[in-house]
Amino acid sequence: MKVAVVCSGGLDSVSLAHVVAASGDLSRLISFDYGQRHSKEIDSAAACAKRLGVPHHVIDLRSVGASLTGSALTDDVDVPDGHYAEETMRITVVPNRNAIMLTIAYGIAAANGDDHVATAVHGGDHFIYPDCRPAFTEAFDAMQKAALDGYADVTLYTPFVRRSKADIVTEGAKVNTPFAETWSCYKGGEIHCGRCGTCVERREAFHLAGVEDPTPYEDPDFWIKAVEERGQG
Repeated sequence: MKVAVVCSGGLDSVSLAHVVAASGDLSRLISFDYGQRHSKEIDSAAACAKRLGVPHHVIDLRSVGASLTGSALTDDVDVPDGHYAEETMRITVVPNRNAIMLTIAYGIAAANGDDHVATAVHGGDHFIYPDCRPAFTEAFDAMQKAALDGYADVTLYTPFVRRSKADIVTEGAKVNTPFAETWSCYKGGEIHCGRCGTCVERREAFHLAGVEDPTPYEDPDFWIKAVEERGQG
């Protein structure tokens, strides 16, 4: 079995790459430059591919991303602080991002004889991101089977789509994922800010998984307040 992993370079996708590699099935990593605020994640993905000894495809989607306006991840819009469960985090949605990226990933997988495209979407993403929900992943897989009918048999692999980010940390730790070499922060500073939605979610996931978080944060304790406020909301 050959599995191509869509890898942003963040905690989730790098952990998934290591989990797949541990089973001996990893064929390649696929990353996308869609004009996001910084390249730290792609650098992390490149390091992961090198570490695992597989090809790394970096697809230039900057011209596409330039048209997907209105997101704090691509435009000159402040990245909000706080937990993902807050309505303000909708500003981090890049419209149709996963559908666009997965379509290309399927094409690459089919061209190279891969059996699966794997993506690390998880249950914690469902509130904000519609293209991370089971309804989307199942429909997308069915659509791609029709698109490749008679040419290739590629299946979408989403082992965490109904699981939590803490589960990803747990599974990643089992295969010795170097968490310190992953990048999650939306702001792209020297170190993780500790305040944006993905930093808060990352810090909370390590706590819930009972795994030591090796990540340095500018504001290492902000997540506690953010989680408390979410619980009161």
